[in-house]
Amino acid sequence: MRINIIIPAYNEEEHIGKTLHSLVNQTIPIHKIIIVNDNSTDGTQKIIESFTNNFTNIESIKLISSNNHLPGSKVINAFNKGFDLVDKSYDVICKLDADLIFPLNYFERVIELFQHDANVGMAGGFCYVKKNNTWIVEGLTNKDHLRGALKTYRKDCFMAIGGLKNTMGWDTVDELLARYHGWSIATDEHLKVQHLKPTGVNYSVNAKYKQGEAFYKMRYGFFLLMIAATKLALKKKSCSFLKNTLFGYLRASRKKVSYIVSVEEGEFIRSYRWRGIKKKLVGLKK
Repeated sequence: MRINIIIPAYNEEEHIGKTLHSLVNQTIPIHKIIIVNDNSTDGTQKIIESFTNNFTNIESIKLISSNNHLPGSKVINAFNKGFDLVDKSYDVICKLDADLIFPLNYFERVIELFQHDANVGMAGGFCYVKKNNTWIVEGLTNKDHLRGALKTYRKDCFMAIGGLKNTMGWDTVDELLARYHGWSIATDEHLKVQHLKPTGVNYSVNAKYKQGEAFYKMRYGFFLLMIAATKLALKKKSCSFLKNTLFGYLRASRKKVSYIVSVEEGEFIRSYRWRGIKKKLVGLKK
């Protein structure tokens, strides 16, 4: 299977060399790696060029965009810019962060997951962060969810969901839409990827209401929003997160912000989420 990878990069001179080194040394070849240097002001470009000069399967492109690190929009704009360079004969498309170190058999195993089951539309491992000199699984990670840092899609699945949504929550709605179209998500807990920079560390202060807006755009509905927001707030141990998420949702509702899913897709998403909640409640009663 032909793998194409797109890596949005913004001021990643400390990490991107380690990421690329782990990719060029995979046990199976990566057909194409595209790096989108999104207005970096440090030495990121120099490191990128050290790889593009030595590996024919690595290309780069520059993008001049805002330095405001709003979740969703900045990274998806960069991804879409890189997608222009993708070899359209690809079988698997990946959106990767520029601060990851992959086990050398990572993509060999991911391809096996795709080949084992033709219904698998997305596949991958888990991000681990360093805490007290120990690598632990990154918070907010469920066993059936792929972090936005390491998304890998079968081509037909990627086309069915219409690519990646340019908004916060893109890395949740992609999986929900994949399931809506009949695809499954496969994860392998043995694939441990080192995430060198915790998710969201550079998000701007303007992002604090975006989670609530994302729930609105996905047509969650108020009660489902409150359950999801409370769950995340407890995991983050942040009362302000709950307040900001609620405010963001209500503000989006008042402004009638455009939805990112259709009415039918929204109905599926709500039904899928409620089934998951009921399943967990039944499990707690046992």
